[in-house]
Amino acid sequence: MSAKPSPLLCPATQVDPQWIDYNGHMNMAYYHLVFDQGVDFAYDKIGIGAEYLTQGGSCFTREVHVHYLSELALGEPIQVTWQLLDWDAKRLHFFEQMYRGSYDPANPQENLVATSEQMALHVDMGTRRTAPFPTFIQTKLDAMMADHQQLERPPQVGTLMQIRRPNA
Repeated sequence: MSAKPSPLLCPATQVDPQWIDYNGHMNMAYYHLVFDQGVDFAYDKIGIGAEYLTQGGSCFTREVHVHYLSELALGEPIQVTWQLLDWDAKRLHFFEQMYRGSYDPANPQENLVATSEQMALHVDMGTRRTAPFPTFIQTKLDAMMADHQQLERPPQVGTLMQIRRPNA
């Protein structure tokens, strides 16, 4: 029997004293920092992290959409998951979820404090233009996509930012 598909589990961290703002909770900038550390971890796993620069490639963020669902306080433990939603020759579409404590695969919405949906572009660092991923990376992305497409699509994916008004 094969293992049940799961998102990448990023290393756990905790809310640092410097991350607390005047409202007494984790400042929004540090949610981005924690999500970015999750991206770095996932990219290293895929083979497109810092070491990949020596091969002339990298990924640049194109767009990010963050949902803040709950406050985090000083010292609280945090874990981020990373899920590949889609990809093509030059782009990655992925989703991260931040949890108070740790991720529970049996109940992925429990202790969820924030989400981050992102589009990234693969870049040839010589030309600083988008370029196709090399074949060996595409093979890794195919394998990850086969696993991650079996995961439940988080409800925050693709939401529209707007002020909802009652019908007049």
